[in-house]
Amino acid sequence: MNGINGTKWILGLAAAMLAVGCAKKGDSASKDEMILCPYLPSRIQTLDPGNARDMYSMEVAAHIYEALYVYHYLKRPYEIIPLLAEDLPDISPDGLTYTIRIKKDVHFQDDACFLDGKGRELKASDFVYALKRIANVKYASQNWAPFDGKIVGLDDFREYTKGFKKQWDVDYSRPVEGLQAIDDYTLQIKLTRPWPQIVEIVLTDTSTTPIPHEAVDFYREDIIRHPVGTGPFKLKTLQPSCFVELVRNKNWRGESYPSEGEPSDKENGFLDDAGKPIPFADRIIWRVIEEDQPAWLLLMRGNIDAMDELRGIPKDNFDKAVTVERTLTQSLIERGLKLQIYNDPSIYWVGFNLKDPVLGKNLPLRKAICRAIDRNRFIDLFTNGRAMPAHGFVPPGLDSYDPDIVQSGYSKYDLAEAKQLLKQAEQIQGGAIPKLNLAMPGTDTLYRQYGQFFQRQFEQVGLELGIDYMDWPTYMERANKGQCQMFMNGIVAGCPDAIDFLEMFTTKSFAPGANKFFYSNPAYDALYDKVRVMQSSPERVEIYRTLEHMAMDDYPAVFILHRVAYTLGHDWYKNFKPQLYSHGLCKYRRVDVKQREEYPALLKKLEREGK
Repeated sequence: MNGINGTKWILGLAAAMLAVGCAKKGDSASKDEMILCPYLPSRIQTLDPGNARDMYSMEVAAHIYEALYVYHYLKRPYEIIPLLAEDLPDISPDGLTYTIRIKKDVHFQDDACFLDGKGRELKASDFVYALKRIANVKYASQNWAPFDGKIVGLDDFREYTKGFKKQWDVDYSRPVEGLQAIDDYTLQIKLTRPWPQIVEIVLTDTSTTPIPHEAVDFYREDIIRHPVGTGPFKLKTLQPSCFVELVRNKNWRGESYPSEGEPSDKENGFLDDAGKPIPFADRIIWRVIEEDQPAWLLLMRGNIDAMDELRGIPKDNFDKAVTVERTLTQSLIERGLKLQIYNDPSIYWVGFNLKDPVLGKNLPLRKAICRAIDRNRFIDLFTNGRAMPAHGFVPPGLDSYDPDIVQSGYSKYDLAEAKQLLKQAEQIQGGAIPKLNLAMPGTDTLYRQYGQFFQRQFEQVGLELGIDYMDWPTYMERANKGQCQMFMNGIVAGCPDAIDFLEMFTTKSFAPGANKFFYSNPAYDALYDKVRVMQSSPERVEIYRTLEHMAMDDYPAVFILHRVAYTLGHDWYKNFKPQLYSHGLCKYRRVDVKQREEYPALLKKLEREGK
């Protein structure tokens, strides 16, 4: 959920006037080049992986940087496979030591940060550096929370960094017992306690991808615009408000497209390229299109390839695209578009800042607001029914999802009860509840409609609500500093385990970590610390569910919906299979260039036929 402004609307309309494809006017690209044309609904914040946390930054950065492990592109259930690692980790019997062999002959892309401009070979020490950098207090990474207290000596290193004025002054050669490069190709991680999810959550994540110290030393603050990774693409042009262009990294070691997948993959064409070298594309150009209607127009004109799992079909165009039977309309079938539907492991909410003097100590007020929000009405108005009401915060599809949580009544819509709760809230407040304020991570029409909806919902029970509309970077800065009284946001699962969702409510995860609610409950923290070291089991599932109820009982947010994803792509966009837990997927995708070039003629034909 990200937003827009009037300037972006103009940019979007201008983009719609371009010819089919997405090369820029005057571009000297070869006619034989294959160009992928996705889009972003918001400008990205950074291309520095150590501090990337929003999905759009990670989406782009993951094509430039690579992690030790990745989820197999086609296999379901999801399977973790090595990427920069040679194999899965060797784990000691006590579950505390992970030894990981690194692939040889992997090189960083060529860049001016290196003495001769030639990318040097990747070493195990680069992973050590990346993790120490996240621990550096002066770097202020949003990604520190998962590591807090988990790796031997890393917290001590973090404490050491507090003594410096600037992040650049920290000595990264200072040893950390739990992070060691045994040799150039062997990384060893020692844990303070078992951490069963370290591979699927941390070692597959964009934040832990290796970055050469030479690049950080050379570019310093500007590293956010000068990524230097080992991946299949490298940055050519970054205009954060307009477009991001990546080109093929010609020095990339290379991979092959998967030869195995689900039984249905062959029938659906996802194995047509089995064994072929990837990436297929020469360039990727993401346009920043923050208004839905220009994006839809670009899709219809063939200027972008798809509306994928990050974007979805705009609500105002949904009825033109999808029938009541949830199939593609004949009009779009004739245009060669394809529809895919699946449950998205997501949760969206209006959060409460529990440090706020009005909301933080007033449980009846928070409950009253929860009772005043009609989730089904929100879903009907804004998603065309493409969502399920959220009764908790763990999404359906994860193994610890509790199908009985609806019985707890957390999502009940009851205006009479809300008004009774407000009377209790006013006693705690010592008078009338003052005007409340909700921060919106966008300024476009849709976000203003969200704001109007919530204002009306609050008015029904006698509450006044103000709305602050802001761009995504401003919103994140304020949320991370605890400057939003209420805030609209959401997350999508990064792995099949629900531990990320539970971590959002731990005290150690206070913003700039995931806990932007500033929720703190010692009993919750203690139980979380117990369960996070447990292997997968029915007992762990029950503790996960207990934790969810503990947090829900304190009403840290109005949890609104779990999304159902509808992706729409042109038939020329091949290997377009949704993959829920990985970014950097464009290396698997290609376009049928001839089919794309024929699209304008198809549009003219349909226009002549009145379609």
